Amino acid sequence: MINVIAVFDIGKTNKKLFLFDKNFDVVHSNTIRFQEVMDDDGFPCDDIDAIEQWIKNEIKTIQSQKEFNIKAINFSTHGATLVYLDKDGNRITPLYNYLKPLDFDFNPFYQANGSVEEFSRKTASPAYGMLNAGLQMYWLKNNKPHFWNKVDAILHYPQYLSYLFSNEVSADFTSVGAHTATWDFDKMVYHEWLQKEDICLPEPKPGKQASISKINGQEIAVGMGLHDSSSSIIPLLESYDSLYREFILLSTGTWIICMNPFSKETLTSQQLKNNCLCFMTPDKRQIKSSMQFLGRVHEINAIALSKYFKVSENHYLELTLNNELCLEIFNDSKKVFFPNEIAEDFIGDLDQLNCYDTYQEAYYQLIYEIAYRVCQGIQRILDKDNKLKEVFVSGGFNRNEIFIEFLTLMMPKQEIKFPKGKHASALGAAMLMKGYLLTDKNRMIC
Repeated sequence: MINVIAVFDIGKTNKKLFLFDKNFDVVHSNTIRFQEVMDDDGFPCDDIDAIEQWIKNEIKTIQSQKEFNIKAINFSTHGATLVYLDKDGNRITPLYNYLKPLDFDFNPFYQANGSVEEFSRKTASPAYGMLNAGLQMYWLKNNKPHFWNKVDAILHYPQYLSYLFSNEVSADFTSVGAHTATWDFDKMVYHEWLQKEDICLPEPKPGKQASISKINGQEIAVGMGLHDSSSSIIPLLESYDSLYREFILLSTGTWIICMNPFSKETLTSQQLKNNCLCFMTPDKRQIKSSMQFLGRVHEINAIALSKYFKVSENHYLELTLNNELCLEIFNDSKKVFFPNEIAEDFIGDLDQLNCYDTYQEAYYQLIYEIAYRVCQGIQRILDKDNKLKEVFVSGGFNRNEIFIEFLTLMMPKQEIKFPKGKHASALGAAMLMKGYLLTDKNRMIC
């Protein structure tokens, strides 16, 4: 049998399983989607019962087939998602969707903690509502006491999936540091508001720690899990000579997140106002970042373009790179669809479509404006004395040649590159477990 690390990479849309061998090549994978269910307020959310059952069945099936020997399991999931457990270890609430609108006044909370601006700066967490996991706790406590009164433990999503196998309540730095409004980045400890509210969270531990659990009769190392965006930078940090060449990682998908693990400067109020925040590495280092919902902007407006020009929704996949058109739009430097801020519905000024004769011209303009905002995000997270040499692009946009061409034109002093390994979030989670893969008795090599 081949010794492997199993990683469950749980996104908002796709839930994936990867098996990595000792060379961190994927030797088996599986992808599934689940229909959403409704939470207690009638808002769509993930079907956590179905996800749990799928995860457990996948592990059991692999063990029974005896082709692969699972030495370790780890998890990477999207952030801003919590699981509340009662004293018997049972889930209390639905898996609330971070897109759920909150009809709740947080102003008294912010005023009690030094104002929105100062609290958000200190916790590196823009006031995002449900995207701030800590404010989800505050909302549940004050809005749903019938649930809150039963709460004995609170876990971030990846730690809950780990809990299914380890039965251990844990926290990791990547999840705690992901715009949760619970971490004080000035002091690098939990923020004092949690203690004032009598909220007790597990102390985060380094990401390479795991527990040994018996799963279907077999001893397996179970990692604590990670926040997916933070996990995606691990392969570069683990394998890259970063002492002399600074890089930025663009993690692209529904969100486009620019991550700078080399920033030494603290987050400023001005950066915060421009969608900048901080994540953390598995070993508690700050990652200065900017986060924009530009994948969603692309999705919605690409569909609008396809309807206007009467082509398929994925017609952009059929376009070939036209360097001359890219250069023409770049030199023109016009912001047509988004001359100002992006609207809450993410739809651009579609009245401008009558200025274009073809879908191609309009789509190239859309991508130019997305790339322009990405470059703005990169500039905002650079220290004054930065030595940025390379920009790595992972995720869906690294296959978009038009986006890459615009990025290249906008950043002529940097080299645009692509991480060697695919599935960066899952790969990062696997790499943290490599010490368990190489042992005969599932004891970590130090």
